[in-house]
Amino acid sequence: MLDLVAPARAVPLELVSGRGHYDRVIGAIREAHTSVWIATANVKELLIEDARARPGRRRSMRPGRGSGSYVSVLAILEELAGRGVELRLLHAELPSRPFRAELARHPRLLAAVGGLALRRCPRVHLKTVIVDGGLMYLGSANWTGAGLGAKGSGRRNFELGIVTDDGLLLDQVQAIYEQIWSGGECAACKLRVECPGPLVQLGAKRRRTK
Repeated sequence: MLDLVAPARAVPLELVSGRGHYDRVIGAIREAHTSVWIATANVKELLIEDARARPGRRRSMRPGRGSGSYVSVLAILEELAGRGVELRLLHAELPSRPFRAELARHPRLLAAVGGLALRRCPRVHLKTVIVDGGLMYLGSANWTGAGLGAKGSGRRNFELGIVTDDGLLLDQVQAIYEQIWSGGECAACKLRVECPGPLVQLGAKRRRTK
């Protein structure tokens, strides 16, 4: 399943670059109704605009310096979890310290059922966001502010990707995602000795905070 070249065919798609990631991908996540599946190599805290701010402006969470202008994307995910949206995050590297600190402030996301499900595999390098099983971003951007266009034009990465609602392509990518997520490749993996397991560090932290 993971080693393939699919036959060529016409596929409807949108090209996404730069801040387009922020507008299209984050915008779609905010409107999710049933599920958000994310795959990324790197995970960092990501501040996004609220109704009073725009991407590219100086971000600050300190009182008196734009406090409230930006919120963590984890606050948005917590709202989605409260509406029953399934949330998955498949990643390779241990999330950044600010991400982990912010995650600890959102108890609903830490719930074993109905929260943000995290699984870690060092071999994951694909980057995709699949919303409601019907819209998919597939490209180069990691789950970071610089990758998803949340930073100013002089600070964000040069990223490219596509967005599509093509059913067959969605099925193929979701099948690959599920194969990795469910551990279908673990038995034959040659890096099992190096594998830290699915979020060992965060898992221990969760148990201590319960």
